[in-house]
Amino acid sequence: MQARMRLLAAIDVGTNTVRMLVAAQEGGGLRPVLRRRRITALGKSLRESGSIGEREFRDSIATLREFRREMDALGVVPYRACGTAGLREASNREEFLAAAAKAGISVEIISAREEARRTWEGAVGKTRGGALVMDIGGGSTEFIAGPKGTDSVSLPIGVVVLLGFFRMSDPPLPAELRNLSWFLTDRIGAGTRKWRRGFRRLVGTAGTFTTLAALEMRMKTYRPERIDGFRMGISAVRRWATRLSRLTEEERLRLPGMEKGRERYIIPGIIQALAAMEIFGLSDLDISDSGLLEGILRGIANGKGEGG
Repeated sequence: MQARMRLLAAIDVGTNTVRMLVAAQEGGGLRPVLRRRRITALGKSLRESGSIGEREFRDSIATLREFRREMDALGVVPYRACGTAGLREASNREEFLAAAAKAGISVEIISAREEARRTWEGAVGKTRGGALVMDIGGGSTEFIAGPKGTDSVSLPIGVVVLLGFFRMSDPPLPAELRNLSWFLTDRIGAGTRKWRRGFRRLVGTAGTFTTLAALEMRMKTYRPERIDGFRMGISAVRRWATRLSRLTEEERLRLPGMEKGRERYIIPGIIQALAAMEIFGLSDLDISDSGLLEGILRGIANGKGEGG
């Protein structure tokens, strides 16, 4: 009888999105078997109340419960679930962790430094040759230049955080866009000043970037193998920034490639991506579908999934 393949799972409880990746361990590699993601906007109320809102709390736990059922159905045993910026900041994080455990998922809140390192490890195939990795999350944005702790900077400018600070009309007014762009240029410039060196391209990971690729390809059904490694020039990024900012959220949602729930957050995401390219003088953007989840899986497979 053929032995059952070993399945591993990684879960990312993010400030905007809860994601899961199940992979089969085959020899020295990992083959994706199942991908799941739900935009639950866990950190939507953080700036107003300091805690996870009731609806976002409930939706996120329901998503974890669903993920637990899917892991059980597949026979997944080793897994690691990591919480990032939203859970690091939430005053009711202990209640959330207890509810998650009751739903069958033990969630570990990881540091910004480990988040950056795991993201680098997950995107390692795209990071050779002077690349800078940018991971735009809901609560924070990480800039990662290598695997060491000193090679990363975490800035509290995730897309959910930004919309908690900046008023955005629907569609945004020119003055609102200018204010946001000025703030992001200033914040990214100050936060990454130590890195004024010769990066040759930006590698973008997470929802803002993958949505950009899907929009550019008019992708009605998301296909990660086409997203991974997709290249865009800065002129295309500017074009999408202009086009999307002129549309209402409802109109954006009708575009092929726009993920439901992303239509509100794509504007602050694309503006900061463009700001980063301009600050570092980069004309090319390589988009990676791989990142934190793949890094977590590599850690489990190598027996180094805990801590760090």
